[in-house]
This record gives sequence, C-alpha cells and structure tokens, in this order.
Amino acid sequence: MKEIAVRTTNHTQFVNIDARVEEAIAATGIREGICHVFVPHTTAGVTINENADPDVVADMIQALERAVPWQAPYAHAEGNAAAHVKASMMGFSQIVPVRGGKLAFGTWQSLYFCEFDGPRTRNVWVRVVPA
Repeated sequence: MKEIAVRTTNHTQFVNIDARVEEAIAATGIREGICHVFVPHTTAGVTINENADPDVVADMIQALERAVPWQAPYAHAEGNAAAHVKASMMGFSQIVPVRGGKLAFGTWQSLYFCEFDGPRTRNVWVRVVPA
C-alpha cells in the first residue's frame, strides 16, 4: 500500500489526484489490475467526476453546501458536523481499473480528493491489486 499526502488550501476543496495515484501505481510495477483508493478521514472523501470543465467541481461544491450547510442546528459539538455528512455522501473509497499501468477512466473522468474541513494535510491510501 502506498500513502499519498494531499495538502488542501481551502475549507472545501476538490483536488484532482490522478497523477499522484498513477505515480503510486507505477511504483508497484503492476500494469493490469484494480486500484483501490481510500481516504482514512471522517471529514474528507473521494469521488470520480468530470475533469474537463472546472465549473462541474464548483457546482458540486455549491450543491453540497445547499444540501448540507455549514451553519445549522447540528448536535455534534466540534462544529464540523456538515463536513462529516458531506464526506459520508461522497464516500471514502473508489475502485478504478488499471490498464497499461494507468487509471482506466471513461471519457472526462478523474479522481478527486474531497476536503470538507480544511485547510489541512490529509492522507490517501492506494492499493493496487494485479489482475
């Protein structure tokens, strides 16, 4: 398993991690298989979505904020309950096929680390299993 550190600079931020995950894949020498990406945090997640138009990421952030506003009557005393909810909505892992030593996405797809309680330095765990 490889660990990737992701530094975020905003409270809510989606970071494309394709290149970093592909570096981890290359380090394994595995050319064909599956890549499991896991975020070991309760206020961050990982998702796959469009990489061509940055407005898609902006729209996702806005939609999540409308659905789960930061300020609301939450019971969680730390004050970051919205981050926990958003992370659970995005999910904490993704599985992507590996073909030719690269992530095998559909057209326009990319892998995004989703920060909901930043800025912080976070970890992403990458495990590649050969076919």
